[in-house]
Amino acid sequence: MALKAVPASQVPYIDQFHENNVTYALYNGEDDVGERRKMATFILKENKFVVMGHRGSGMNMLQSCDRKSKAIKENTLRSFNEAANFNVDFIEFDVQVTRDGRPVIFHDIFILTQEEGKLIEKRVTDLTLEEFLSYGPQNASTNVEKPLFRKMKDGRIFEWKVDEDDRFCTLEDVFENASQSVGFNIEFKFDDNRSYKEEELVGVIQAVLQVVFKQGKGRCIMFSSFQPDAARLIKKQQTTYPVFFLTNGGSEIYSDIRRNSLDEAIKLCLEGGLQGIVSEVKAILRNPTMIAKIKESNLSILTYGQPNNEQEVVHLQYMMGVEGVIVDFVKEITLAVSQFSKPVHAGKEGLSLLEKRLLAEKRTPCSDDELSYFRRLVPEFIHS
Repeated sequence: MALKAVPASQVPYIDQFHENNVTYALYNGEDDVGERRKMATFILKENKFVVMGHRGSGMNMLQSCDRKSKAIKENTLRSFNEAANFNVDFIEFDVQVTRDGRPVIFHDIFILTQEEGKLIEKRVTDLTLEEFLSYGPQNASTNVEKPLFRKMKDGRIFEWKVDEDDRFCTLEDVFENASQSVGFNIEFKFDDNRSYKEEELVGVIQAVLQVVFKQGKGRCIMFSSFQPDAARLIKKQQTTYPVFFLTNGGSEIYSDIRRNSLDEAIKLCLEGGLQGIVSEVKAILRNPTMIAKIKESNLSILTYGQPNNEQEVVHLQYMMGVEGVIVDFVKEITLAVSQFSKPVHAGKEGLSLLEKRLLAEKRTPCSDDELSYFRRLVPEFIHS
């Protein structure tokens, strides 16, 4: 299918709709008698703080003693539809492209199994689709053809066991079978330890876009990536859907300086015409004044990270002006957000400084007193 480009000048930016308490907007691409619409339509979420389910209903932390982290296999249809049972706006998931050009949903760069007592590690992008789908549970049986293992960042290896397992899936599967009630935050996954030629990145992007433009009608979609050149090229390859740059804001240092700070992230977004930043939450909590700087640059700001599983941390960001969070504990956080985002009526006794500020619709920037309050509230997350 040929993709018809839309001039970037015709596409409205998210920041253009940050008025009258409209806090977030994403584009909704549609087909029009077989032709791509010349201008993307947009969906506004008024008075809405966006909650996204991380890899569906949460990532699997196999080293954790918390059963919630091993309840449902991440990045599967079961996980996506479980998240949709709650009031999430989007599900976030990772896309890689197999050797034969098929977009599949998987986070890790390498996939591990065991053969004759030995661990076998293979790069996902070196597998064909058939080979990739042969790992884990199979369609017609509950038997596992190839047992799965997972390597942690510290080198430890765990058998990938969860309470509710499910087979791996393709991007096409997700479009066809995930609930229509949720939008998609599609993260383009690349190896941090590899250098990519532009044609490699474009090949991956085009393989994903072919599926998105074929099956994305009527669904809210955004793209994101930690890979700076990929983020820029996603925007260059299409103008229908917004593109966000993912950054840990300096928590880890990379050889590519564009990945090492929020200032560099802003610069990349402005140069590449991207719509916003998805930052590791600690980078925002350590330097809350960056929220105002990001918004003054006409960019949107979302966050990710384990502290987002704490209701207090999410509430804090809501009051600071962050526009949405990616979370693992979908049920708990969506319930909390539904409570603290209810309108507060003027005259109510006992309003805190922050609540009064929120009531006045002044969610940026923060005063010194408020910053002090923030740091007292969640010091373990800011300084850990």
